[in-house]
Amino acid sequence: MTDLTTIASESLSADIHPLGAQLFALRDGAGHDLQWNGDPAVWKGRAPILFPIVGALAGNQYRLDGQTFALPRHGFARDRLFALVEATAASALFRLRWDDESLKLYPFRFELDLRFSLEGATLHMVATARNLEGDKTMPASFGFHPALCWPLPYGQPRKAHALTFEKSESAPVRRLNDQGLLLPATFDTPVASHSLPLRDDLFAGDAIIFDAITSRSLRYGADTGPQIEFAFPGMPQLGVWTKPGADFVCIEPWHGFADPEGFDGDLRDKPGMALLPPGGSKDFALSMSWRP
Repeated sequence: MTDLTTIASESLSADIHPLGAQLFALRDGAGHDLQWNGDPAVWKGRAPILFPIVGALAGNQYRLDGQTFALPRHGFARDRLFALVEATAASALFRLRWDDESLKLYPFRFELDLRFSLEGATLHMVATARNLEGDKTMPASFGFHPALCWPLPYGQPRKAHALTFEKSESAPVRRLNDQGLLLPATFDTPVASHSLPLRDDLFAGDAIIFDAITSRSLRYGADTGPQIEFAFPGMPQLGVWTKPGADFVCIEPWHGFADPEGFDGDLRDKPGMALLPPGGSKDFALSMSWRP
């Protein structure tokens, strides 16, 4: 296995894999695993990063400046080897840069940094996308996709676990069709009184997509025992997903989402894209905190 980079504080430890700069393991101070183990018989992911798109494209293709390009679901960064730029006992910085192969998929000179840092009981993750082009605007999306153990390792059953949102989240949610594209219809929110009790049938139709989320934080866990708090300032969408029956739930702050059904415009005009001017950059941030 490619060497992992481990960072630690008194309350948490994290392993990061350079393939995709993926958070590979997260443990509390007692050594309990908080993150899904990536069993390939169920789902090989652990916490893939999504760049330069989130979700699926119609026909796995997009249009840009009159040309057509192929790009797989969630982009290519999760399958690329990042360079370890620097590391300390409690932080690590990984970097991916454009190359001849990436230009065939995404015709921009870019740089993508992933910084991980531990501060007490909080893991901070900040992705910075940079447009290194001198004369053209770069459209980009970014998403976090961490899979947490469901149930968490504190003795409570799966049925006791829920998401508790900072705000009420009364807006309708979105769902995907069988090609992974955003359906035009909206659906009643499954959140009641700030709470979304987790159960498998919620995910029979793939992810629950909050495209008008107002919360900037939520808590995940059982009604008793430690929980994990997510804070995602500046991330305007949220996906929640699992494979029904699996021992994980993915809590996914996004900037961007899958192609809406019928969308055939230029990538810069796709809903949810960030537009980075020549020489510009944008940060995408998520923190996860262990709360006893």
